[in-house]
Amino acid sequence: MFKKKGLISLLLVMVLVIITACSSNSSGGSESKGNGKENEGDTGKLVIYTARDQAVVDKVVGMFNEKYPDIEVETLTMGAQQILERVRGEKANPQADFWWGGTQSSLMVAADEDLLAAFKPSFDGVIEDEHKDAEGRWYGEMLLPEVIMINSEALKKEDAPKDWDDLLDKEWKDKIVIRGVMASGTMRTIYSSMIFREGADTPEKGYEWLEKLDANTKEYAQDPTNLYLKLARQEGLISLWNLQDILLQKNENNQPFDYVYPESGAPILVDGVAMVEGAKNKANAEKFYEFLFSKETRAELADELYQIPTRTDIAKEDMPDWYKELDLKALDIDWSVMAEKEAEWMQHWDENIKGK
Repeated sequence: MFKKKGLISLLLVMVLVIITACSSNSSGGSESKGNGKENEGDTGKLVIYTARDQAVVDKVVGMFNEKYPDIEVETLTMGAQQILERVRGEKANPQADFWWGGTQSSLMVAADEDLLAAFKPSFDGVIEDEHKDAEGRWYGEMLLPEVIMINSEALKKEDAPKDWDDLLDKEWKDKIVIRGVMASGTMRTIYSSMIFREGADTPEKGYEWLEKLDANTKEYAQDPTNLYLKLARQEGLISLWNLQDILLQKNENNQPFDYVYPESGAPILVDGVAMVEGAKNKANAEKFYEFLFSKETRAELADELYQIPTRTDIAKEDMPDWYKELDLKALDIDWSVMAEKEAEWMQHWDENIKGK
């Protein structure tokens, strides 16, 4: 009996030695792979809902993965308004970590609905107050002047509409193609701006203006790609769109597009980003935030993708030639009123004006 108990004790000791040795080797292996917690957050996933053009997405995600090759980035592209609706619908179980590309109005609404996470990044001090949320729930990434877009092969700039009211002339009937308004943050901003311009307290005047524009509009394209195809094929000669995407399509994709900057001024949309409240990959979302706003990234995107940064510490002389030629005359807009009224105004347009 004694010998049997002694043998069992010896076997138990041997097992403990083996387990201890394996544990030690496992710990040593972790240290050799990157010193443990120093690289915490440099792996895993990052889920981004974006309203950016695909060329922009490919460029920026590629740059980000050069710095963080072990972070798996998943992107889902849709209109800014669609992102708001999706994030709202997923509030109880967020699926996205980062919202990349939203109008100031949509981000303000999302912040009020507690859909966005507060975050104070390193670049907070170089973003003007009007281009960010006071509680750090969203930051404007770039400025987007909304302008008149033309097919430059069929219409010379000097012959095109010079200002917003010119679009209502009978000369342009059935020559205007518009991106589907309700799903697009850009178009909702332009249309709401036209109502605000006519008088926010008396939206009926703005509705009348949009009725006249609708009468001249040949078609509403379902998405930006469809809009570009129709304009390139001269199914329409004129549209309303943001300056950055027009320059991108013209210079990078060789599309026959150009723009007219409205004489009375343009709605200059603050196009922003945010982290989703309850994000499952918060650490990686913070890394993308910082990367996206770094001076190096902003300079490269201005040069190659025609973006106007919100950072105030980038000198104009350091910006590319296309930017130096711009005169950013802005329409005088109260964006808080726009955020409050946009849904109401656009619902009225959709139900009572579009196609009527």
